[in-house]
Amino acid sequence: MDAWNLICFLGALAVLIAFTNQFVLKLQTTIAITTGSVAISLLLILAVKLLGDESAQSLINVVSDLNFNQILLNGMLGFLLFAGAMEIDLRALRRQRWEITTLVLFSTVVSTVIVGYLSSFIMGQFGWDVPFIYCLLFGALISPTDPIAVLAIIKQMQAPKNISIQVEGESLFNDGVGLVIFSTLFAVAFSGVEPTFSSVAELFLSEAVGGIVFGLVLAVIAHFLIVKSPDFNVRLLVTLAIPSAGYALAIALHVSGALAMVMCGIFIGNVTRSKGASLARISSIRFIKNFWHATDTFLNALLFLLIGMLIVSMTLSIDEIAIGLCMIPAVLLSRFVSVGAPYLVFKQFRRYDLNSVRILTWGGLRGGLALAMAASIPNDTVLANGHNLHNLMVIVTYIVVIFSIVVQGLTISPLIKKSIANAESLK
Repeated sequence: MDAWNLICFLGALAVLIAFTNQFVLKLQTTIAITTGSVAISLLLILAVKLLGDESAQSLINVVSDLNFNQILLNGMLGFLLFAGAMEIDLRALRRQRWEITTLVLFSTVVSTVIVGYLSSFIMGQFGWDVPFIYCLLFGALISPTDPIAVLAIIKQMQAPKNISIQVEGESLFNDGVGLVIFSTLFAVAFSGVEPTFSSVAELFLSEAVGGIVFGLVLAVIAHFLIVKSPDFNVRLLVTLAIPSAGYALAIALHVSGALAMVMCGIFIGNVTRSKGASLARISSIRFIKNFWHATDTFLNALLFLLIGMLIVSMTLSIDEIAIGLCMIPAVLLSRFVSVGAPYLVFKQFRRYDLNSVRILTWGGLRGGLALAMAASIPNDTVLANGHNLHNLMVIVTYIVVIFSIVVQGLTISPLIKKSIANAESLK
């Protein structure tokens, strides 16, 4: 079996798990698929270790050869961000613009620094002398939130709009900002870039500002083509070209493709959709929206099944597992501090739900983006104790990601119910 066939079968398996979950477990789809994929991965490992099954070993070899970084960062990510951004309500986003901007910029940077220091301390307790730049690199890849599961729960339970838009807006934009921070630190750590303030600032600004500007230019061009085209199929193909060719062009221009896709998605989902409605094309616009919603759901299902399968290719050590478990509270603490501090200021100017910080902290799930960034770390970097930096980063990230999706995702509902009750009591 080659990599393409494996992805095709995993896609079908994701659909099967999602379908079965509707009638058996009735969990949120992402959580069900992630839990199922972890269970399948453990069964494969058992089959290899205990039975020596050649088919399972062959499958593990295929999974080991998958370029997870290439599949997600240069493949699925553009489609996921574009599809998610199309769901954003620009008017609601404007009302929460200061909160989201602060969470995206300030909180992501602060979380990166806090996680960097905490991970350096934790690894030091295990006798692992990891250079601080690598600790900051871990902070950058684990700080961006990817709350796919909690967003679905928030929408399903009809949580207060201000909380929903904060979680949704932050998750989309800090994916892009987190990638820019990670790319900047990666260049310092592995590309020989001199770590001066001016060089780091230049890298950051060229990626972030360049991505936003490129995204707006791309959105205007796509908007013109969609509005002027009388053929529905052509309009749909234009939207497909944005996260495929548009994302690839952004990467070639060395600007943030993630931020470009977010800008395009918001523009097409609001400005173009409004223009389309005025041209009596409501049905086709609605179909395009439904198409991208279905695409987003399928890709997320496939993504989290791939995450679960990733464990089969790992060589685990007790120390790496222990470090990963210790990093769970460290990441949660950094998230709480980086989100809670701005809200102390926000509350001086606007009234918020009492559970806002708790929901943003516990609902700040980590996902495939973090694993893709961890997988992109060179495999030939050896630490002072002889261990491989790549393996350490992937294993620790995997543990944090699985905990956030399964445990945090399953236990966020009570906090949302409290927010709904508080909102109703204030009416």
